[in-house]
Amino acid sequence: MKDTLESNISAQGPPFYDVIISGAGPVGLFLACELALAKCSVLILEKAESPHSPLKKLPFGIRGLNALSVEALYRRDLLKELELHKRLKNPHQNTQQGPKRQGGHFAGIPFLDGNIDTSQWKYRLPSSTETGLISEIEEIETVLARRAEALGVEIRRGLAITGFHQTADGVTIQSDDQYFHSKWLVGCDGSRSVVRKVGGFEFAGTEPEFTGYSTLVDITDPEKLSPGRNVTPAGMYMQSQPGYVLIQDFDAGAFHHSKKPITLQHVQEMLRRISNTNVTISALHVATTWTDRARQATTYRNGRVLLAGDAAHIHSPLGGQGLNLGLGDAMNLGWKLAATIQKKAPEGLLDSYYTERHPIGVQVLDWSRAQVAIMKLSPQARALNAIFRDIMDTRDGATYFAGRVWGVFTHYDLGGNHPLIGYSVPNFELEDGSTIGGLMHDGRGILLDFEENTALKTLVGNYSDRMKYVSGHAKDRLAVSAVLIRPDGIVAWASAGDQDYGELQKAADRWFVCN
Repeated sequence: MKDTLESNISAQGPPFYDVIISGAGPVGLFLACELALAKCSVLILEKAESPHSPLKKLPFGIRGLNALSVEALYRRDLLKELELHKRLKNPHQNTQQGPKRQGGHFAGIPFLDGNIDTSQWKYRLPSSTETGLISEIEEIETVLARRAEALGVEIRRGLAITGFHQTADGVTIQSDDQYFHSKWLVGCDGSRSVVRKVGGFEFAGTEPEFTGYSTLVDITDPEKLSPGRNVTPAGMYMQSQPGYVLIQDFDAGAFHHSKKPITLQHVQEMLRRISNTNVTISALHVATTWTDRARQATTYRNGRVLLAGDAAHIHSPLGGQGLNLGLGDAMNLGWKLAATIQKKAPEGLLDSYYTERHPIGVQVLDWSRAQVAIMKLSPQARALNAIFRDIMDTRDGATYFAGRVWGVFTHYDLGGNHPLIGYSVPNFELEDGSTIGGLMHDGRGILLDFEENTALKTLVGNYSDRMKYVSGHAKDRLAVSAVLIRPDGIVAWASAGDQDYGELQKAADRWFVCN
């Protein structure tokens, strides 16, 4: 295959695309939008012929977007196009309003809004976007695909990558008897990523404890099942919508890996055993299995091949962290890869994608493992579960878990002295009503100056291609005088008083290239 691919490199001449992305899921589509916004040419190859699937729709496709994902979509003017959250309550939450409303969960243990002390998050402003929203995979993909195509991204469906070969100058990709050439290849092709496997990436981690089932069924006698999440001596089951039943069987992932068909009889036997009832299923409409296997690529880059999303890391869907982790990858990688392609990247910029995102992935995988550890059926796990319930019922406990689940605590270690550095920039609202999130639609960095310092404006002129100067008084500037914001919304430098121009210059040169 290598000889064939090499001959096609010679035949095709210069790269035709800046980037080819494998996978038209939310991560691949969002990454394509980021690259195209920066004027890169992008092709997406997607193995599925149709973007539609019952697994992407309610109730299977429901997903919770955390604060960082909501901010990312808002900063690219995409949030307003998501309609589902405006008309759907989270089925995993109770329907009560006020202090009794569930804000999320850890291993099925809820934390309540009324217990969360948001005053501890001193950099969240009244103008901040919501800490979480509900959407579905199909809606997210539809919105992102529409934006990608409007930006000039080419999406080809029904084309699975079957091989590729890279040189120092580019990558030639094969899809059966078709060949495509690009400067870079990014695998956003899910947990069974062909790009990861062909690219020789090591995928290290832990094996599963359970097989999870997501099913849509008709139940003859639904009253035999208790509503909500139910932990039993044999496992766990949950009814969240009529006919939508989730099941956890602690079989070390045996059924999932067996690749046996999911039959009505099997689901009924499983549900009866775990619920300890003789409940009867009369029809099985849709069913899928999943596990808590937790693995992560030991590097996210091999030459001109990169990984993002589930191709780079997999874990159980408990708490809905996977989509948010993948969207964060795309937001972090897009501007860095674009700058690299356009030869406007400082030394080491693209490598910072791995050094920043891999530790975040480690945290999420460990968060997933910790949940499974206290969901097991052993007496030790149940004892730990009881202690976690007590902790989460306290104000500080609920605040901590909310901060982790909603992404408020996510931070990159960028150095610097100001506590804002490395965090998502607060959504400062200027006196004219504009917000920082609203000013980031073009994907450029921002030097935000609350004191209209002419020296800062002069500095930005040296980076005008990648950075813009914004000045004005804010309704609440949080005791900050100036902030340097990367294109992904991360604070690269901040000052609380007299500006340290040396530190600002160092930060600007670290993330941007002078004209």
